[in-house]
Amino acid sequence: MATTTATLTLSSADLSSQALSVTATSTLYKAGTTIGLDQTTGLTKKIYAAAQTNTEIIGAGSYDDNQSARVYIKNVGSSTTDYFSINLGASSIVLGRLYGGDWMFIPYEGEQGIDISSTTTNMELEYMVIYQTV
Repeated sequence: MATTTATLTLSSADLSSQALSVTATSTLYKAGTTIGLDQTTGLTKKIYAAAQTNTEIIGAGSYDDNQSARVYIKNVGSSTTDYFSINLGASSIVLGRLYGGDWMFIPYEGEQGIDISSTTTNMELEYMVIYQTV
């Protein structure tokens, strides 16, 4: 059985009047079970030579909406002004912007695709889906 554990640590010495330190850990299971997610697309890394508009990186319907999946996406660049916009499909639903070094890790139900748009040329993105098989 595959076991994948995600850990997120947030810390700051100056965000508030006291130091902040929060850690959350989650084992990624198949939907409704205690069996670990057992598949991955592998880590894909792409450099976009031209600015992108609504470019699909994860296809709609590629994953069953009754199963468990997680998506990892990272803007590998270091720019503080250039970003990838992450959209739910080609719709106007924007999940957020990833500036240089930013990343996201979200649950994914698979019915809608995930598209990106970028602000300039030669931007680098990496992404992966961790999911279950039947």
